[in-house]
Amino acid sequence: MRIKQLLALLCISSQLAQASEIPPAPSGSAGKPSRPNIVVLLADDWGFSDVGAFGSEIATPNLDTLARQGMRFSNFHVTASCSPTRSMLLTGVDNHLNGVGNMRETIPQEHEGKPGYLSVLNDRVVTVASLLKDAGYRTYVAGKWHVGKERHNLPDQRGFERSIIQGDSGSDNWETGKRYLDLTDKVYWFEDGKEAAMPREFYSSEYYVDRMINYIQHDQQASNAAQPFFAYVAFQANHIPVQAPRAFIEKYKDKYKDGWTALRQSRRDRAIALGLLPKDTPMVTMSTTKNWDALTVEEQAYQARRMEVYAAMAEAMDYHVGRLITALKKSGQYDNTVFMFMSDNGAEASDPYAMLSARLWLGMHYDSDMDKLGDKGAYSIIGPSWSSAAASPLSTYKFYAGEGGIRVPLIIAGKDIQQNSIQQGFTHINDIAPTILELANVAKPAGSYHGKPVEIMRGSSLIPVLYYGQDRVHAPDENIGYELSGNQALFRGDYKLVKNLPPVGDGLWHLYDIRLDPGETRDLQSSLPEMFSSMQAAYAQYAKDNGVLPMPDGYEPSQQIFTNAMVHVYIPRYKYPAILLLLGLVTLTYLLARRRRPSGNKGKS
Repeated sequence: MRIKQLLALLCISSQLAQASEIPPAPSGSAGKPSRPNIVVLLADDWGFSDVGAFGSEIATPNLDTLARQGMRFSNFHVTASCSPTRSMLLTGVDNHLNGVGNMRETIPQEHEGKPGYLSVLNDRVVTVASLLKDAGYRTYVAGKWHVGKERHNLPDQRGFERSIIQGDSGSDNWETGKRYLDLTDKVYWFEDGKEAAMPREFYSSEYYVDRMINYIQHDQQASNAAQPFFAYVAFQANHIPVQAPRAFIEKYKDKYKDGWTALRQSRRDRAIALGLLPKDTPMVTMSTTKNWDALTVEEQAYQARRMEVYAAMAEAMDYHVGRLITALKKSGQYDNTVFMFMSDNGAEASDPYAMLSARLWLGMHYDSDMDKLGDKGAYSIIGPSWSSAAASPLSTYKFYAGEGGIRVPLIIAGKDIQQNSIQQGFTHINDIAPTILELANVAKPAGSYHGKPVEIMRGSSLIPVLYYGQDRVHAPDENIGYELSGNQALFRGDYKLVKNLPPVGDGLWHLYDIRLDPGETRDLQSSLPEMFSSMQAAYAQYAKDNGVLPMPDGYEPSQQIFTNAMVHVYIPRYKYPAILLLLGLVTLTYLLARRRRPSGNKGKS
């Protein structure tokens, strides 16, 4: 790199640091490391501004330190739900091509088993773990897996040498055998490809980090200590039920007494001050956001407690991330480690208590008293109003294709990465796998793996951005499509074409400049009619090329979860005597849901 270019990069980095509340750290010399350790930290259901370094009031000092020592991506996109994002993270292949066109929990019956809609990884993809293992990396995973619990899809068959995983969409964070909803017959735990013998109690974030530290330390003491490692820690924080140790919860007492609208505004202002968003970024008030001042004092207190627990769960996760970092420093491995932190989708807004069947089940298995929220045996959510604040200043949340559902924090840190810098160009979850492989000096599969045909990775490596000052990795005219549960989008440079289904969306196409208007407040279809038309054509081509299926009329993801529970759990369990009763319950639940769309509990549940 020429001296003038290097000086320009250092000047830009210094300007970004001065605009940030995070103190600047000295810049390292540019240049990609050779085969570093790679640690991927995946949070569950964190909104765009849930990290301190992205504008949050939540204490995340360890993630903030990584941000200070690396790069924050303010325009990074995933899918709007858990398993499709995880499938793309591991393979670098669009979820419809890798088999996870929808989650098992939310897939409509009409799509089940269709090509691209297995709801688990298919046999036409290879994971980064397999490629890294072949190249001499040690490979570990601990946490939520959710891309298939069939024998051929367990981590030991997907490239991980050591693994302890929870196989489904989630579970209780205090009791290993306790389901978070009645969606499966039990909690499925696997260790190294076999059913795991789990402790009866744990705290999920602590346990996953404990196991990962043990894996790394064990191999460091063995003969293969010189090998680099790939460690994937997939946390359950902050998936429902929202639970956290009491000591963390009490730190947030009275922090949220002013409500979700005030929080949404303050987070927006901090994100702008940090340089993550354009000055005066506008934002909308979502139709699902309730009027805080219309709540009673008791309702406000209950809702504030829910957010206190949510913040505590995030801080607890960060604390245990810090324990992993400390262990790597003590072992001398930290300086040769690249860290990647991201969330799998935006914050969870669904309210299981709004569905009669779930409400009855939860009433039998969980407590919801205010003074017990977060504890063992208690169940908490945050609902759409707090979820909107967690995504501030973006629109929508988990399940939907608005920026609040699919734009999440991404931090990448390591030696010689441009420190305390912000990357504002569009980036995508499919970019992560190619980045990992280039860090490790491993080639992407060229259409085959061990003699079997596999899908080609479609993303772009972020190495030019991380180490060499490039301002974007996707060309301004590149089309990148997206679809999940009928919510659709197409990205082209700074522009986004998007359609969200009711009840959150209107089912129509809209066009936004998400660089200048990340809150999606100014529809540009009238002022840019040619672009609007050409992007619709490009989306149609994406859907055709990737085998996207149309959604059945009346589809709504929260309702589909409980319909699938009836089909896959209740009817097989209770057989024919209960079928009529269950069908009646489904009908009643559906009618009630149509009358009162999920919007979060205002008081005790």
